[in-house]
Amino acid sequence: VVIATRDGKLYAAGDVNYKFSIQSVSKPFTAALVMQQQGPEAVAEKIGVEPTGLPFNSKIAIELYEERSTNPSVNAGAIAAVSLVQASSEQDRWDQVLQNLNDFAGSDLELLEDVYESEYSTAWSNRGIANVLYNYGRLYSDPEEALRVYTRQCSVGVSAVDLAIMGATLANEGVNPITNKRVMDARHVPELLAVMAMTGFYDESGAWQYSAGLPAKTGVGGGIVTVVPGKFAIVAFSPRLNESGNSIRAMKAIRYIAGELGVGLYGANPD
Repeated sequence: VVIATRDGKLYAAGDVNYKFSIQSVSKPFTAALVMQQQGPEAVAEKIGVEPTGLPFNSKIAIELYEERSTNPSVNAGAIAAVSLVQASSEQDRWDQVLQNLNDFAGSDLELLEDVYESEYSTAWSNRGIANVLYNYGRLYSDPEEALRVYTRQCSVGVSAVDLAIMGATLANEGVNPITNKRVMDARHVPELLAVMAMTGFYDESGAWQYSAGLPAKTGVGGGIVTVVPGKFAIVAFSPRLNESGNSIRAMKAIRYIAGELGVGLYGANPD
């Protein structure tokens, strides 16, 4: 567990330097890159911002909703976000995605090659999603290129400290509190946090807002980043997941800490 404040202070407990795959926790940060390049309107218009109420890898959602990709937190929307990065080649697209993650983390993150090879070799579901989006005109690059870069993005190794600094950058209105580099315009941060609040826990997003009241993003790697706007980020990592793909212990730990500190956006729960 790590708390990173907007001025760079760290409060940590446990094995906080262990590297694990970032997985879907990467999704809002690539959405941030698209916002920087094209504005929040591009995310709303070309991907969507509505929650689906369905699992993160749902193909049914693509058919049910006119936006098709629905939001940047589910696989369809995240693959679409990768395809929206303004790039001259696949290598350029990947370099931009990785550099953006590095800028948020304030350190040089590395691709976990074994994770990437395993996930890309079995990416039949996501390949289907990419091709269906392309068929509907809701993917903006070659489908296989977007799939490869997206899979690399999810296979980047991070520690709880890395994620906490990434979250603290959002808490600090887009400025990394360690490097002091502006990674995201302050005016775009509220839209990104709104998407995280509505969709960051997949089909448990409503329950998370009901009990914790904070924007967050989970990943099947076991990490969760939660942002207290203007103050700090709370990150926890624990591998065991529930049926929705969210870390059981990390979720409970962050909810407990947020409750003890009374930092929920909708008011502190006295219980």
